[in-house]
Amino acid sequence: MDWSGKISKCGDCDMRRLLYSAASTLISCTRKPSRLKEWATRLAERKGHKKAAVAASRKIAVILHCLWRNETVFEPGMEGAS
Repeated sequence: MDWSGKISKCGDCDMRRLLYSAASTLISCTRKPSRLKEWATRLAERKGHKKAAVAASRKIAVILHCLWRNETVFEPGMEGAS
């Protein structure tokens, strides 16, 4: 297993709250299929909703950072959730 990191409590607490909220909404309320949603839903079934939401929020943060760094636009089919 690759343990690449975790969400630390450093930085802006509002940003962490927003990322967690987005991930939680992705898992429970979103109907449009995506690889990130499928991955997070499978993880929620195995580990529970809260842990899956934290993991998905980290992935969302990584995706957003890559988009910002590369100055690219989000393509829904191209999210890096493997």
